[in-house]
Amino acid sequence: MTNRRNFLKASLAIAGGFAGGSLLSSCNGGGSRSAPQKVIGLQLYSLRDEIKELGIRKVLEIVAQIGYTNLETAGYGDGKLYGLDPAELKKIVSDLGMKLSSSHLSRNISDNHDADMAWWQTALEAHVAAGMTYMIMPSSPLRGEGATLDNVKRYGEYFSEIGQMTLGASIKFGYHNHNFEFENKIDEVPVYDLLIENSSPDHVIFQNDVYWTQRGGYNPVDYLKKYPQRIQVLHIKDETAIGASGTVDFKAIFEQAYANGTIKDWYVEVERYDEPTPEEAKTIAGKLKLKTLTNSVADVQKSYDFLASADYVK
Repeated sequence: MTNRRNFLKASLAIAGGFAGGSLLSSCNGGGSRSAPQKVIGLQLYSLRDEIKELGIRKVLEIVAQIGYTNLETAGYGDGKLYGLDPAELKKIVSDLGMKLSSSHLSRNISDNHDADMAWWQTALEAHVAAGMTYMIMPSSPLRGEGATLDNVKRYGEYFSEIGQMTLGASIKFGYHNHNFEFENKIDEVPVYDLLIENSSPDHVIFQNDVYWTQRGGYNPVDYLKKYPQRIQVLHIKDETAIGASGTVDFKAIFEQAYANGTIKDWYVEVERYDEPTPEEAKTIAGKLKLKTLTNSVADVQKSYDFLASADYVK
């Protein structure tokens, strides 16, 4: 991977050059991007190392330069998002021509129900201030020895109570899967199905991660058909950059998602990275005006380009 210290220095220098509105001009129709621009979402966990090193502000400038316009966060804590007041983060994002619409945050069931609900209430207030549409819990203990029907029912009730709270503030609460919800079964029924069946359809939605569903042994298209009302958000993911493996049928996934009519938002998530070829690195670094390029930024750019050029993505 490219030396991150060099990337940090170069990125800070580039970000400084964005002052005075040049970045906003680029994000709103500048460069070679054709109009109208597709609304392509990004889970910011994809650039977690850059956020740690550069800070959220500089990373958001890079994300806007790439072309993403719809963001999902993964940095909530103690009423703040990435250490910022939620309203402040909302303004930064809005000024860059993007929007915050979803957040990953998590608190498992503890022995103190009141404390659990107080935690979610504080989180809700922060996400209302940020202008979020969704609050998504990204995982749970429903695996291995924890994959029991009693535990599924407990979490179904827990999610339903949280969802009732958030819906009162016009935010949808949901759950994001990994592969274990499909690999762990109770009487041959995947935990994923049981969690859907044991949570309130009026208060709990599901964010289907299409890659992890496939890794769990199931076709994500089948699940979109099976639960069209419950699955309302997607994570578009691949082994590395979107489209790189050739093993995920994104065309079928998008076509079914549009046919369902219930999915309004979806987010690219890149968890593992390939090293770009010298030609790719030169092209991407040139587009972003970066002297050096990390593998993660390269794959986030390649994912955007893949989806922006796909005729099945509206």
